[in-house]
Amino acid sequence: MATIKVILKKEKVDSNGEMPLYLRITKDRKTNFISLGYKIKEKDWNEATSTVKKSHSNSARINNFITTKIAEAQGNAIEQETESKFIPAKSIKQAILGKSSVDFFDFTTAYIAKVKPRVSIGTIQHYEKFCDKIQNFLGKKSLMLNEITPLFLDNFENYMRVDCKNKNNTVHANFKILRRFILAAVNDELIPYDKNPFLKRKYSYEKTNIEFLTEEELTKLETVQFPDDSIKNHVRNIFVFACYAGGLRVSDLLTLKWSNFDGERLILSTIKTSTSVSIKLPSKAKEILSLYAPTKINDASLIFPFLKEVNLSKPEELYNGIAEITSIINNKLIQIGNDAKIEKHIHMHMSRHTFATRALKKGMRIEYVSNLLGHASIKTTQIYATIVNEDLDNAMDLLG
Repeated sequence: MATIKVILKKEKVDSNGEMPLYLRITKDRKTNFISLGYKIKEKDWNEATSTVKKSHSNSARINNFITTKIAEAQGNAIEQETESKFIPAKSIKQAILGKSSVDFFDFTTAYIAKVKPRVSIGTIQHYEKFCDKIQNFLGKKSLMLNEITPLFLDNFENYMRVDCKNKNNTVHANFKILRRFILAAVNDELIPYDKNPFLKRKYSYEKTNIEFLTEEELTKLETVQFPDDSIKNHVRNIFVFACYAGGLRVSDLLTLKWSNFDGERLILSTIKTSTSVSIKLPSKAKEILSLYAPTKINDASLIFPFLKEVNLSKPEELYNGIAEITSIINNKLIQIGNDAKIEKHIHMHMSRHTFATRALKKGMRIEYVSNLLGHASIKTTQIYATIVNEDLDNAMDLLG
């Protein structure tokens, strides 16, 4: 006869001093464990009675949960052993997992709280927005982990494509987050490995059309006239600066300080990848910096005047400030493109594409371009080489 008990796994203590509760199934001297999805501190656990002490703020709810799970487990064990007295503990565990599950949102809330100290604010916000999307899909319905089946994935994908009008890459990005949650649940033994709905599914990003400014278009943008103190002028300046200054990402441009500039080059650690870059600035980039030099207060002051009201020492406020300003900049760039008679949808990331293609066309080695862009792999940079080669082929065709 199998014995079933709830235990506190003290060897799995986390950084908060909390330990996970497990259902322990023992039969024929073989033991298997099932995570119950809760963590508590040792001082809140009554080992003699296998219950949570009243000192824990959520003791009643967890103890009710424990009682229910033990009853379910015992029922499953009796059912399995009725069929065969030789049934192993592992089979009893799988049967229990098939009939009991953990609430998806309870699990993701706990998972997000666990990883929050070691991932970026942007990643946390992506996780939270994804959970909101799942909740909108469900309406008022609940969702258990074992209800996430291939059929559920099909229905959710249809919801994203039809109701949300999401493109393929957005669908892929959402499933990437869901797959991460599912793998974490499998690792915690809340879902059997063979019940992972993603085992036989593959999603891939579609190649997007990379647009950049030609030399003629860049000149148009540089020469279009705006009042010196206007938002359009500052937006145009930061875009053109990026086209010459190594294609820096907008987050790095907005947080660029005078302490990053030694008179000849920029030296900084990028926000997205923490890559250290050193960029010798060409004269055009220096000319733009000279427009802002009179506003220099000290080495810690920002070069471009977009985040003056944001507390840079508060990560979440900084992240949200960058997101808000980037949206404003991109809206202004559309207007500026129209003012400059450029028939392209200009956005801030296009400055990065423009730098890369210009650098390769002018003969810069691809590994140098990759280093300046802060790419982790040169494979990421090779897409620009492909674009340049296509341009050269088209130029040769003109000769024919």
